[in-house]
Formats: sequence, structure tokens, C-alpha cells
Amino acid sequence: MTAVAKEALLSVDEYLAAEPSREIKHEYVGGHIYAMTGASIAHNLIALSLARALWAHLQGGPCQVFVADVKVRLRVAEQEVFYYPDVFVACRQDEDAHDYRRFPNTVIEVLSDTTARTDRREKFLAYQTIDSLHEYVLVAQDEPRLTVLRRENGWRPEDVGGEGTLALPSLRFSMSVADVYEGTHL
Repeated sequence: MTAVAKEALLSVDEYLAAEPSREIKHEYVGGHIYAMTGASIAHNLIALSLARALWAHLQGGPCQVFVADVKVRLRVAEQEVFYYPDVFVACRQDEDAHDYRRFPNTVIEVLSDTTARTDRREKFLAYQTIDSLHEYVLVAQDEPRLTVLRRENGWRPEDVGGEGTLALPSLRFSMSVADVYEGTHL
């Protein structure tokens, strides 16, 4: 009989304790950790354009904008999960964790070849379980195209491109697709 080696699972506390000292960020799904890959310049410019516009729009109100280094914590199928969205907005004032939020209002992921499949499927299904989430936005980085999924319309995808406008009604926010892609030469 051959023995099968089991991968040691990390507890949430072990993950949270170790993550700040790691050189590479890791997402956490049910005890397993997954290294995050680096982002392209276009990816970074898109995320910054969105974060900057959201921050300016929401400044002075209860909502906060977070980018890349702050995690969203959720529970899916009895498993604890921590993801690092590219950009997200959280509006609840009763959260006290210093490195994650549980109740995002809007989550934005900039797609890449290595993350698109996970962002479209696994993360989309997981994020739908968060009662506070109103919008999930997927942003292509190789062409000016966004897909917006909203709780209010049953999470049906709405594609926005070219001359269109990204609208996030829950935040009373809109931004032209051209401004989302500013500086990317798309």
C-alpha cells in the first residue's frame, strides 16, 4: 500500500499571522494558500483609474475604497476564504479588522490571462454569497470592455465597451470607459 502525503492546511489565524511578512501575497481558500501573480502596467493603470475616481467620488462619506493589499473575507460552503480584489468599496462602519473587510458593496477585478477564469467563475460564485455586495465588475485589460454583474438584476452580465459608461447605482457613481482605460493606449 502506498501512503499519500497530505498537504498541511493553514488555520485562518496562521494565515493572517504569516501573510504580512510574506514577500508575495496569497489568497486563502479553506486552509490552502495560492500565491498572487504580478500585474501588468495596463492592469495597474486600470485599477488606479477606477480607485482614484471612486475615492474622489466617495470622499467624505461612509464608504471606503481599497486596492490590491486589503483582503475580502467571506465564508463559502463552510470554508473561510480571503481574496485580494483589485479594487473594492466597503460602506459599513462597524468593521474593525485592520487588514480585511467582510462586507464589500462593490468588487472590481481586472482580468489577466492567469486570473480571468478564476475571476469569472470561482470568485463570482463566492462573491454572490456576500449579502452586502451589489455589483461585481470584470474589466478586460487587452480591450476596452467591462462586464458588470448586479444583484438587482439576478447577476446577469451587462457588457460595456467603447463609448459606454460604467454605472454603479449603489454608489451613485459613473465613469466613462475611456476614463477607465486612460493611459493604457487602448
